[in-house]
Amino acid sequence: MSKTVLKNAREIELMRRAGGLVAETFRVLNPYVVPGVSILDLDRVAEDFIRSRGAEPAYVGYGPRHNPFPATICASVNEVICHGIPSPRKLREGDIIGVDIGVKLGGVYGDACYTFAVGAVSPAVSGLVAGARASLDAALEVVRPGARLGDIGAAIQATAEPRGYSVVREYTGHGIGHRLHEDPTVPHVGRAGTGLKLSPGMVFTIEPMINLGRPETKLLADGWTVVTADSKPSAQFEHTLVVTGSGYDLLTL
Repeated sequence: MSKTVLKNAREIELMRRAGGLVAETFRVLNPYVVPGVSILDLDRVAEDFIRSRGAEPAYVGYGPRHNPFPATICASVNEVICHGIPSPRKLREGDIIGVDIGVKLGGVYGDACYTFAVGAVSPAVSGLVAGARASLDAALEVVRPGARLGDIGAAIQATAEPRGYSVVREYTGHGIGHRLHEDPTVPHVGRAGTGLKLSPGMVFTIEPMINLGRPETKLLADGWTVVTADSKPSAQFEHTLVVTGSGYDLLTL
């Protein structure tokens, strides 16, 4: 049984501010995502901007006490699916980088991910990025009161898999609010008409991770970085949204 807590109007407006800052941070980063830039430089730009707006990076120090996440952004390059740790590595022409940003502002969280192409990418990788974006868009279209969580996963699969891509199973969307991760868990695979029923005031993320190859994953020795088991590229897009009386409203625009 889910313990999902519905958000009230004041909480939703606070979350809209937090989500808006996440979106602004992507706009600030965009001109820096070019060949030759180091991922650590992107992390510093993001952290400086977030703190300049009176907010806190949500990921710094997140996780187990013995191995907290050390950076502001998750930076997932090429075969990295999610939770990549920023490093001095320099981006190269043809790379893709999924940048996941979380902020805490006014006691609530905002969370989103965007996959950037670094210069010109191959047609296969360009198609993957477009497929990942289309998968998120398809999932959003089914969000309305009375729909079910399984509808979201089914929409993602129905968009990605006919294009020849696979959907990562192990990592999901999640509720969000006064904590970064709340109920419900939002799988990116599923059967339409099954799962928790959506209600106005529910706030959660949808963040499909779409692979060019197979869906299997591998966790690296750092305890955070997740890569595709077959070393083929992966792309991700994520929004935070609230279920409204007639559909949904994005909080990370």
